[in-house]
Amino acid sequence: MNNHLVNELICTRISHDIVGNIGAVSNAVELLEEGDMDFIDDIKSILSTSSRTLSYRMKFFRMAFGLNNSNLENKDVVCQTAQDYLSTLGNKDYPITLEFNVKNIDSYRNSLLMIMILGDVLIRGGNISICDTDNKLVAKIDKDMKISADKLDKFSSVLADGYENGDATSAHIVALCDYNKDCKIKLSQDNSSVMLTLEKI
Repeated sequence: MNNHLVNELICTRISHDIVGNIGAVSNAVELLEEGDMDFIDDIKSILSTSSRTLSYRMKFFRMAFGLNNSNLENKDVVCQTAQDYLSTLGNKDYPITLEFNVKNIDSYRNSLLMIMILGDVLIRGGNISICDTDNKLVAKIDKDMKISADKLDKFSSVLADGYENGDATSAHIVALCDYNKDCKIKLSQDNSSVMLTLEKI
């Protein structure tokens, strides 16, 4: 897959993931301009939630897909950015938590993409854990959590059939494969977990 198409898929995915909250902010501003104070508490809530979501997602996307980000050298910042992003996917009743045990700084960008992929698979909260060894990066969710079988099948197919067949919904997988052409990437499941591995060949 050429870089131009990879960039198109990433841009489409990012746009899709922020457009709803941009629309919510726009609607809230329109209500403010109309001057109807009956809805001021609702407007404040919409602006607070949407602006926080936009901030968390854009910071995450900048680190996962952008260039030359010095924050990728700081484990605490990377971990917090990933957790903040996951908080925009779940809700207060079904949050997505993160166990981040990646030691190799060079693996932080890949870690973010793998967290994003598994975050898409979870339906109603859960826990994502990610760790590294000398030549392998492993992200996992327990299978007793509610997952989307359709997304899992689709993501597995993109990896199995060649990531050139990916679309905007699998842009994170396309990016992970494109950034790691010399690695083996596998999405699998067994009786206890769903696991995404990236292994140097």
